[in-house]
Amino acid sequence: MKKLFVLSALLFIVSCAKDPDLIVKGQVKGLKKGTVYLEKERDSALVIVDSMQLNNSSDFELKSELESPEAFYLRLDKNNSNDTDTRIMFFADKGVTQVNTTLKHFVSDAVITGSEQQKLYEEFLKVKNRYNNKKLDLIKESLEAKMEKDSAKIISTDKAFVSLVKSRYLYTVNFAVTNKDSEIAPYLALTEISDAQTKWLDTINNSLTPKVKASKYGKDLDVYLKERKSY
Repeated sequence: MKKLFVLSALLFIVSCAKDPDLIVKGQVKGLKKGTVYLEKERDSALVIVDSMQLNNSSDFELKSELESPEAFYLRLDKNNSNDTDTRIMFFADKGVTQVNTTLKHFVSDAVITGSEQQKLYEEFLKVKNRYNNKKLDLIKESLEAKMEKDSAKIISTDKAFVSLVKSRYLYTVNFAVTNKDSEIAPYLALTEISDAQTKWLDTINNSLTPKVKASKYGKDLDVYLKERKSY
């Protein structure tokens, strides 16, 4: 019995000493006091996996378990502040992810390094932002046409808007298929074009490598498609 107790104690010590799968470290330049939280999505809600209070320091280090590459969020709770722009989304893999930013522009100033998935995600976001800017331009043109009661221009901008949406969806599909060996592929299918035609989502799902199919988002995409087809 004594030997069993000693063995259990040793196993507990070993498990506690296990290195974390993910370490997120960095700096919030200008921050003197506040709390940083590491969050991830679970059952369609964000949950806190680690946190750290900062007092007279802008450096932080947070940790988490990680089975496969996954999207995380770094949230800042600034004391005596009502600022809601306080959550940075990033893609992490096992190892160290570095997030450096500033207190003044917590989200927009963020520089993230660490995973290949994050590099791909940032590449996708550059093109997505161009689509978003074009969308804003079309919305402005449409409002102007309605104010001027220019029916021809209204029809023209409506067609351009539909074409833009289709182009963005096709770009996302092509980007995912081109990067079928990255967990970014099923993630984009689930977060960017989940309402797309099933055939487009199937194209992404069928292109995934076995490793990506076995990842969190690979499994989620497969389940989502089966549910869609069962309606």
